[in-house]
Amino acid sequence: MYELRIADGFRVDPADYARDLDAIRAVREPVFLVEQQVPPELEWDDLDPLSRHVLARDFDGRPIGTGRLTPEQRIGRMAVLAKWRGKGVGEAMLMRLLDQARDMGYPQIELHAQTHAIPFYARAGFVAEGEEFMEAGIAHQIMRIALEPREAITRKPLPQSNEQPVETFDECRAATLAVLKASRHRVCVLSRDLDPNLLSNEAALAEFRRVAVSGRGAEIRLIVQDPVAAMRTAGQLVALAQRSPATIAIRTPTEEIDLNHASAYLLNDSGGYLYRPLASRFEASTHLHAGGRNRQLQESFDKVWERSEVPVELRTMRI
Repeated sequence: MYELRIADGFRVDPADYARDLDAIRAVREPVFLVEQQVPPELEWDDLDPLSRHVLARDFDGRPIGTGRLTPEQRIGRMAVLAKWRGKGVGEAMLMRLLDQARDMGYPQIELHAQTHAIPFYARAGFVAEGEEFMEAGIAHQIMRIALEPREAITRKPLPQSNEQPVETFDECRAATLAVLKASRHRVCVLSRDLDPNLLSNEAALAEFRRVAVSGRGAEIRLIVQDPVAAMRTAGQLVALAQRSPATIAIRTPTEEIDLNHASAYLLNDSGGYLYRPLASRFEASTHLHAGGRNRQLQESFDKVWERSEVPVELRTMRI
C-alpha cells in the first residue's frame, strides 16, 4: 500500500483557474517554460479553463506547486518549484487530484508521466502502459490507475458489529492507527502526555501529517494534561505541531477537574474513536463507524477545549 511521506510547512487546496491564474503561472512557468524549455503555446491550452486545479502553498501563502485534472479524466501539469522537491508536495497534490476524480465518479485516471517520474506515480498505484513517446521534446509514458467512485465508497455498508474491545498494547496501537487512517480532515486527542508509544511513532506521525495538509478545514486538536511530559516523551508530535501552527493546536486544561480527568481518547471526523477509561492503561474500546458515541465524546472534548489554553511551556516554542 502506498504511504504518503508529506513534509511540513505547506498545504494543498483546490484552485480557481481564473482567480488563481497568477499563482498557477508562478509555478508552471519556472518549471516548464524555463527549466524544461517547453514552448508557451504547448504549455497553455484550451483545457486549462475547463480543468480542476490544485495549488500547494507554503504557510506564508506563496505558491510552490500545482497540478490539474482535465475533463478527459487525465492528471497533468504537475509542477513543484525546485527548492520544494523531495518534501512531499507532489504526493499531497496527487492525493487531492485523485480525491477530486473520485468525487467526479471517474472510473480511471490517465496521465502522461515524464519517464524520470514513473517511479513516483507507480508508488501511488499508477501502472505504465504502452511504449515511451515524445511530448514537447520530453520522453513520456502513459500511466493509468483504476478508481472506485466516491459514491460507491460512501455507500458501502457500515460494519454492523458493536464496538471492539482492546486489551493489549499491540491491539491499542493498531486501533490508534486505524482511527487515524480513517480520518479525513479532523482529528482530536485528549491525553495526559500525548502517548508517545501510540501517537509519536512514524506510522501515526505520517497520518497526522496527511490530515494537516488535507485542505481547507484541516484541523488537529490536541489536549494534553501534562505538557512537560509531552515535550519530553512525545517530542516528534510536539515538533510537528510547532511546524504546523495553522492546522495543529495544543492546549492544556485550566480547571482541576479536567487536569485530573482519568480517561484518554482519540476521535476522527468519520465516526471513529478509541476510548481508554484509564489513560495509564491500554485497555480500550474502539469503533470506526459509531457516529453517536463519536458525537458524545466530541461534545465532551469541545467543552474541555474551551476551558483550555496554550500551555506556558509551549508558548516559548511559539505553538
